Amino acid sequence: MNIDIITQALELNVYGFSGVASNGDYGGTAFKLMDKMWQVVKANNWKNKGNNIWIYEQDNAVFAGVELIEVPKSDIILEHKQLHVTKYAYYKHIGPYNLIKQIGQAMNSEIKRNGFEVKMPYIEIYGHWTNDESKLETELLMSLK
Repeated sequence: MNIDIITQALELNVYGFSGVASNGDYGGTAFKLMDKMWQVVKANNWKNKGNNIWIYEQDNAVFAGVELIEVPKSDIILEHKQLHVTKYAYYKHIGPYNLIKQIGQAMNSEIKRNGFEVKMPYIEIYGHWTNDESKLETELLMSLK
């Protein structure tokens, strides 16, 4: 597994919805939040970068959103999450989404073996959809202490 340790700050401005993953159902919670977010974005025809961004935080908190190209000046019903991460481990998974949990666990183990300590938030950035699961791209970012 080829994990990059990035020490250049990452800034993300994401708009979407937050929730709490009850019973450890992070995926189910994030999917519901993502669907709700896309309904609002599409209904308002807001220009966006098109990548789903899932952010996992303390206390089972989950945020699903997207980066907007133009932030509406009127009342926006989406929540705004601004992240500033100074050091993180990065891995790009190419393949089926159902392997992401397993890849994340392997990534976490590899990070620890290399003497780093993971902290929240953990971020998944989903690339553009394709029907060919072998070509799906997901960026996994684990914040480091």
